[in-house]
Amino acid sequence: MRTRSRTTPLILEWQQATYPLPRHAVAARGRETALPFGFSAPPYLATGPADQPFDFCGHVERLCQAIVSRCDELRNIDVSRVLFAVNKARNGRVHGLQARVTPLRFRGGELVRQHRGIDYQVQRFRVDGREILYIMTFCLPRFLNQGFDQKFITLFHELFHIGPNFDGDLRRHHGRYQVHTHSKKHYDEQMARFAREYLNGPIDPDLHAFLRLNFAQLREKHGEVVGFVAPRPKLLPMLRENAARAR
Repeated sequence: MRTRSRTTPLILEWQQATYPLPRHAVAARGRETALPFGFSAPPYLATGPADQPFDFCGHVERLCQAIVSRCDELRNIDVSRVLFAVNKARNGRVHGLQARVTPLRFRGGELVRQHRGIDYQVQRFRVDGREILYIMTFCLPRFLNQGFDQKFITLFHELFHIGPNFDGDLRRHHGRYQVHTHSKKHYDEQMARFAREYLNGPIDPDLHAFLRLNFAQLREKHGEVVGFVAPRPKLLPMLRENAARAR
């Protein structure tokens, strides 16, 4: 999170009826501009009307809502207070950052943290009056160009980062490696198990049909892949009297 001057607004707010979240088309890179013959999206996969842009964030939000309703370890999550966003990958490589979760509170859900005698607060986001506690951002086209299984594991990976108290802080593990535990391999194996358990249950396959396609297939079918590009929340210095009220 970046620190900016006091003139930066403390609260960024959107109203879907009058001032909606702006959606941007994700540009293709190099070989992603066209599909080889015979690799078009199968028509039986339900990804929405073909004459409309593919709303990546809307599809991910609906899928995550289904996931948290079925996974006991994630039932603490209120998806309506998670803002789903996209970020353009810096290069066309498949490997690299796939997604991230940005918390909008400090440790333990605190609104204010002191650093070198100055109180700071994280910039706050609201959508339709709801306070947003987390931003989940996906790197496109990279995320969509993973295999189906890896996409699902990435979803669980990011959802599991959300703190068990759903207070705007991340899940913290014991020891030195608080975010991913001491073993990334063990963490990924656990997320793969969660994903298998979800997929083996009574689910609606249309909710995750888009994960069976890559970026080029979705773009060819829908013309554009669009998503909300969220501003990075900033750390703002506070007046002491305001900090006392916020605690």
